[in-house]
Amino acid sequence: MSLASLQPIEEKPAVNQDPKTPTTTTSTPTRTVSQPQPKPQPRTQSSYLPKKRAEPTIPTIILNACDDIINNFIDPPLKYSVDPRHVLSDNFAPVDELPPTECEVVQGSLPSCLDGAYIRNGPNPQYLPRGPYHLFDGDGMLHSIKISRGRATLCSRYVRTYKYTIENEAGSPILPNVFSGFNGLTASAARGALSAARLLADLPYAIRLTPNGDIETIGRHDFDGKLAMSMTAHPKLDSDTGEAFAFRYGPVPPFLTYFRFDANGKKQPNVPIFSMTRPSFLHDFAITKKYAVFVDIQIGMNPMEMIFGGGSPVGADPAKVCRIGIIPRYATDESQMRWFEVPGFNIIHAINAWDEEDGNAVVMVAPNILSVEHTLDRTDLVHALVEKVRIDLRTGIVTRRPMSARNLDFGVINPAYMAKKSRYVYAAVGDPMPKISGVVKLDVSKGDERRDCIVATRIFGPGCYGGEPFFVARDPENPETEEDDGYVVSYVHDENTGESKFLVMDAKSPRLDIVAAVKLPRRVPYGFHGLFVRQADLDKLL
Repeated sequence: MSLASLQPIEEKPAVNQDPKTPTTTTSTPTRTVSQPQPKPQPRTQSSYLPKKRAEPTIPTIILNACDDIINNFIDPPLKYSVDPRHVLSDNFAPVDELPPTECEVVQGSLPSCLDGAYIRNGPNPQYLPRGPYHLFDGDGMLHSIKISRGRATLCSRYVRTYKYTIENEAGSPILPNVFSGFNGLTASAARGALSAARLLADLPYAIRLTPNGDIETIGRHDFDGKLAMSMTAHPKLDSDTGEAFAFRYGPVPPFLTYFRFDANGKKQPNVPIFSMTRPSFLHDFAITKKYAVFVDIQIGMNPMEMIFGGGSPVGADPAKVCRIGIIPRYATDESQMRWFEVPGFNIIHAINAWDEEDGNAVVMVAPNILSVEHTLDRTDLVHALVEKVRIDLRTGIVTRRPMSARNLDFGVINPAYMAKKSRYVYAAVGDPMPKISGVVKLDVSKGDERRDCIVATRIFGPGCYGGEPFFVARDPENPETEEDDGYVVSYVHDENTGESKFLVMDAKSPRLDIVAAVKLPRRVPYGFHGLFVRQADLDKLL
């Protein structure tokens, strides 16, 4: 695919732009591991299979036996994309917990600005699933590398969620896997994500790091009873105001609810969005200094399919027209919500958004998934293009420009530029997804020149794959520091040797030069999202 074939797209204004009556639309390679057994089997240190922690209870044994009958005699063979023998193999396979263990710096030295902890999450099921399993399912494990005065310590711990706890006590998988479906049964499965040193799952779980680098789950945190349900794994933090903005979505009205937290962490009233007329899979969103920006994509939710059909409650609707919704950042109701039709704009992750200087337009940067029908079924067929999208609030015209033809996702910026005009994006290279072969740096200010915006590239090497990059500023307290003055960090695994490393790359260099590499005491499985917490912020959590 060439960038030349992806010319800017100018959309017509939406038919109805009245804020009170918003427009709505109704319209990897094969791997082999052992076969799953009727009971979870204990594993040795070298095994990839999850560990059995307790003997199953009598009711669990009975339920498992019934499930075996369903799996063996009623259900068709598992699809390749949800067969745990495929999904949970190689470096996607789970690992045991690891107490704080010192690491070896094998290249360069760790910059002093990295004193703190880089924490990344991943699914890591504690038991081999008995039925279909999707990469997005699992229990939630955190892998933290704590850095102090040039030395590093790795720790891996499960988050003690509701799902983890009851299955750990039962000694067997009990709750179904939401994304892959579970033979017509249903329950709520907890999954983890990170933001601002707090872990978010089915309700936010607060965590802390001990002085020696261990990870402790403090417990569920419902903001004094004001957050009774889940929230996005991608809340937006405004470093200028100290506020946080978030949302939740679900299968029953209101399908979208927007809310925020003030600088003291106090949750403000919900803003239900009833103009979202169908349940949509909203994983992420963006904020500007004036607005919150949502994208209603073609991936929808159908929980009845899971309950009665045994399939996934999430699926793509190719007939649906995507929309961008813009609501004032401090809205108290949805009366000023505006929707703009943007055909084919399907995002899972947002990178950034900002207001133009005259206040008449909003700009959003995000990876657009071209093959949305494969997002939850065949991630190896997914191709995402980073686009810059401009929404003219006066005319309703939406203009889109691709930033590169490469398959890119998991884009990040300097966190200090959240909700402000930013120039640089660091994104993961899919080769194919979900494997990430490297990191690129994009200069999105070049997008108006109709050229590829990649200005720096770091490919990890044959058989080496990483994860989402994260940007750490060299001197965040200095207002004169340039936007790209800092480091890009990521875990990287070498499938040839079985070793994992923590890489530190120079964010300003044209090749994203490696300035430090830390050999980890054991492999870190591929995962999802992470963040860096400075030592000063860690000290506040003690």
